Amino acid sequence: MSGAAVKTPWHLWAVGVLGALWNSFGCFDYFMTMTKGDEWMTSAGMTPEQIAFMHEAPAWMNAVWAIGVWGALLGSILLLLRNKLAVPVFGASLVAYVISVIHTNFLRPMPGASSSMMIMQAVIFAGCVFFLWYAMRARKSGLLT
Repeated sequence: MSGAAVKTPWHLWAVGVLGALWNSFGCFDYFMTMTKGDEWMTSAGMTPEQIAFMHEAPAWMNAVWAIGVWGALLGSILLLLRNKLAVPVFGASLVAYVISVIHTNFLRPMPGASSSMMIMQAVIFAGCVFFLWYAMRARKSGLLT
């Protein structure tokens, strides 16, 4: 381009705000789980066995979870700021989410996992992929600098 700033299109604002709102819930869930523990998990409908499973999670899994949710929120903020770092941050968030799903479903399955939990995992995965894809397109089209 000729050095002129590219006007921020409405869809970048829409996707960025939607992403910030959506990903804020993941951060809220993480924060509440880490601070309110059993009370929060019970209010979310978890069984005593599932709560015990969460307590037994290795520290590295809590770190992976933190990278996933806080990275997704940061990626959304970077997208709103039109910063090209949104792409690798969303990428790291997606990788962290995939690691957590593999761990929770295959390596150390959560007891009593329901089909609604699986559906929610698929929705979250689709969201992660969408936000990364959108950020990559925005960077390629020159919206992110």
